[in-house]
This record gives sequence, C-alpha cells and structure tokens, in this order.
Amino acid sequence: MSERSRPEDPAPYYEAHVFCCTNRRAAGHPRGCCADRGGEALRDHMKSRARELGLKKVRINNAGCLDRCELGPTLVIYPEGVWYSCPTKEDIDEVLQKHLVEGGRVERLMLRTTDRLPRDRAGR
Repeated sequence: MSERSRPEDPAPYYEAHVFCCTNRRAAGHPRGCCADRGGEALRDHMKSRARELGLKKVRINNAGCLDRCELGPTLVIYPEGVWYSCPTKEDIDEVLQKHLVEGGRVERLMLRTTDRLPRDRAGR
C-alpha cells in the first residue's frame, strides 16, 4: 500500500498508468511542444508495443500539457510518478521493458524536478 492509499480504497483498476504528452503549442513557442517532437507517434508506438508485450494491466493515455514540453517528448508513469523524456521509439521500448515489465528504472531518460530547458534551445 502506498503512502497515499487507505485501507478502504478500492483496488486499482490498472497496475500502472502512463500519460504521454501530445500537447500542441503555436509554432515558434520558446518551450516548444511534445507534439512537434513526435509525441503522438511515440504514444502510438508505446500502446502498440505494450499490447505486444501483453501488458494488460497497464493503461497508456494521451495527455494534454504536462508542463515540461521543453524537455520532451515527455511521459509520466503512475503510481510511482516517474517522469521520462523519450525522444525515440528505442527509448520507449527501453522504458516499457525496464520500468513496466521488470519494475526497474531507465536512469538516463528520467526527468528530475531540477531539469530545465537545454542550453542549446534557451533564448530561442
């Protein structure tokens, strides 16, 4: 039982819930958007691969702005609340395998609360 759950709470319907940002912002926005970085195609790939892996108790959803688009494409997995930046299908595959199948983490893709806009995109 997590710190936030209570004995009277019903059992969760899903073991994990993944929210993939597919937010769209106006062209030229300084923070960019996950949709322009392939967020929709990556979400679709994740859904397809999750089915192939037989992850029936995992729900992968489209999400509006997760407010970290400058680091995107981003996704967050609950109940753990672990955030990832996954720019490629290979990154998605790694997160599926390590986090959702094996219960581990993909450290190199994890986002921290201190992560900010990369210097090469700052000031655009």
